Amino acid sequence: MNRFSRRKFLYTAGASAAGAVLLNACVGNPPEPGGEAATEQVKPVDLSPEMTPETTKVVLGYIPILESTALIIAQEKGFFAKYGMNEVQVSKQASWASARDNVIIGSEGGGIDGGQWQMPMPHLISEGIITNGNKLPMYLLAQLSTQGNGIATSGKNQGKGLGLDISSAADYVKGYAKSEGRKFKAAHTFPQVNQDFWIRYWFAAGGVDPDTDIDLLAVPSAETVQGMRNGTMDAFSTGDPWPYRIVTDEIGFMSALTGEIWKFHPEEYLAIRADWVDKNPKATKALLKGVMEAQQWIDDPANTEAVVAIVSGRNYLNVPPDIIRPPYQSNYKMGDGKPDIKDKMMGPLFWKDGIGSVSYPYKSHDLWFLTEGIRWGFHKGKIDDIDTAKQIIDRVNREDIWKEAATEAGFTADIPASTSRGVETFFDGKKFDPENPEAYLNSLEIKKV
Repeated sequence: MNRFSRRKFLYTAGASAAGAVLLNACVGNPPEPGGEAATEQVKPVDLSPEMTPETTKVVLGYIPILESTALIIAQEKGFFAKYGMNEVQVSKQASWASARDNVIIGSEGGGIDGGQWQMPMPHLISEGIITNGNKLPMYLLAQLSTQGNGIATSGKNQGKGLGLDISSAADYVKGYAKSEGRKFKAAHTFPQVNQDFWIRYWFAAGGVDPDTDIDLLAVPSAETVQGMRNGTMDAFSTGDPWPYRIVTDEIGFMSALTGEIWKFHPEEYLAIRADWVDKNPKATKALLKGVMEAQQWIDDPANTEAVVAIVSGRNYLNVPPDIIRPPYQSNYKMGDGKPDIKDKMMGPLFWKDGIGSVSYPYKSHDLWFLTEGIRWGFHKGKIDDIDTAKQIIDRVNREDIWKEAATEAGFTADIPASTSRGVETFFDGKKFDPENPEAYLNSLEIKKV
């Protein structure tokens, strides 16, 4: 196994601790304990020898945002234990970089076996693209959630037309250097993955080139929020619960929810080291069954208060319940004179959305993420064409394991008939047909290919 140097590991650990302190300082006090629904656990099932896990232990990393909900609920409500995985450790990661480094180390070295990831991090880790050439094969096993992200803009930019469609504000953004003495500054939490893609798509659809017309940076969430407070940061691609807090604390406003940009878009995923999965195939399916049950439980409105009580607690997001309850209810304050959004189909969903399965990892979605990477010239010499992207997807995406787990758990009615969700449509009218990604690339006005 490839390992980072001791110096690199100590640096990462120190940065992780500092990040955790910063995050906790920004999000407030833990909530009061929840009710019975939050504490009562499900009962274990009687496992046949064919379904008894090879191990009961695994370490899954998560980032303290709402996309981690399924992992947290599967642990706290006993859905992992129900299927024999009664020694799961759900481990908070200070940053995406820390999670990346820790999965290379592995749980035996004090790191993690897998967990929650932005896309396409599992593919990039497998190819050694974001791990300094250290290729660590990963398996993508399930989608954890859909939507639940947004583009936040600082209060100093109110009234400038920075909504969902910023085409009327493009000149304002491009002219920032002349009027403000610096370029319009925007950020995301990790380069070349989900939140980078969302804000790039939003800018480019409005006629702003994110590589030349603005400064686009990777910055920790808490640091960016402080920058928005003091006026040095102008926009931020962020996940719940940050959007709600940014508006309620009058730091800024929401230009757009990602559910407006691409309705029912894939968000974050469960992926685990391939060597762990290959060694523990029954344990892998047990984990998936726990996640699937958790996702269904979360989507039931009757459980929302219990979800809020668990996830907001000190051990997990450590935020006041009133900050994370509205996103779970799909209630968003937008600010800047825009009406609030109260639409169940616009917030985070975990098992089903308005198109079909949320949990199932469609290969067509993997293909969009890697195609978008080609669009921006992210991985030249490594992922230059669609054929290469498809080959990587076939190695990393293990939707077959998801289907086996769903079948064993009795969720056969929710198994998609195809690895493709079909043509995807974006707010600006662009369409991504997984049967013809080249047509999508050709339709885009701002790109690097």
